Amino acid sequence: MKMTFRWYGSQIDPIPLKYVKQIPGMSGLMGLLDKPAGVVWEEDEIKALVDEVHAAGLEFEVVESVNVHEDIKMGLPTRDEYIANYITTIRNLAKFGVKVIVYNFMPVFDWLRTDLAREIPEDGSNSLYFNEKDLGEMGPMEIVRRTAEDSKGFTLPGWEPERLALLETTLKQYEGITPDMLRENYKYFLERVCPVCEEVGVRMACHPDDPAWPIFGLPRIAHSQEDYDKIVKLYDSPANTLCLCTGSLGSNPENDIPSIIRHFGEMDRIGAMHVRNVKYLGYRHFREAAHLSSTGDLDMFEIMKAIYDTCPDTYIRPDHGRMIWDEEGRPGYGLFDRALGACYLNGIWESLCKTYGQKG
Repeated sequence: MKMTFRWYGSQIDPIPLKYVKQIPGMSGLMGLLDKPAGVVWEEDEIKALVDEVHAAGLEFEVVESVNVHEDIKMGLPTRDEYIANYITTIRNLAKFGVKVIVYNFMPVFDWLRTDLAREIPEDGSNSLYFNEKDLGEMGPMEIVRRTAEDSKGFTLPGWEPERLALLETTLKQYEGITPDMLRENYKYFLERVCPVCEEVGVRMACHPDDPAWPIFGLPRIAHSQEDYDKIVKLYDSPANTLCLCTGSLGSNPENDIPSIIRHFGEMDRIGAMHVRNVKYLGYRHFREAAHLSSTGDLDMFEIMKAIYDTCPDTYIRPDHGRMIWDEEGRPGYGLFDRALGACYLNGIWESLCKTYGQKG
């Protein structure tokens, strides 16, 4: 297991790499470039980022948010142009040692919350929060406006202004697109990028829908074990893998997270993992919690045990920390609580290795 940390780059992330390096057991990053969907990640940009990370003593083997353009998801005639750009990006990333690309195939919204800083009564910290009842009152355009206002001036993954400026048009275009149609467009994409991944030694890792159910009537096809079984069958290749996010899948209490990890871990279809905890507050109503099992409703020991047993060589990262100790930063991505989460997960891992033998 390699413990990693999401980092947005020195131009827009207030957390310096030297702080990330000081987190015990931190091997590297799940990093990214702040690029719009459909744009090529150029070699010189990648090299500069990788060199900076390596200079800090960290690895750069996983990238996130190489976002898939909406035209690909909708199956528009322009998709081939954007797929060609994506393939160029895959080749460029592979040249600099990237082994896993985390992405998603969610229409419009990469993730959705109704409050980015809901106070937790028990300790006064705050975290990302979702209540589906609030969606009916706000609607998609109001959600976008409120999310932008609450982001504290930081860019948010999946909420790029240039894309959301076209939100009304994009939502209209998705009318009539069924989950099966979206799946066919997904297959078209995988059939073109996976052979390139096999050639250059990169694995694609699909992140689940967040939260784990349909939103605003949009087709969503990656929020259960059944959904993911269909995805891995779209293109049968070791390059077609999953980024299992315990918090995204875990937002739906019907998903048995340790069982899902074991199912796909035994198939060698887990390329990376985001490990976090959630607290259920009602039907389609939850908030992010500290990583400690007792603060939420996910059993983090059983999650880590499933990783240990079935995919011990995977990359993981602590995900969506609370804001604690008066830290100001990108919602969900502060330093302090994610550092605590990494230490907690590493502690579980050490206990597993010492109890059952070293793995990963």
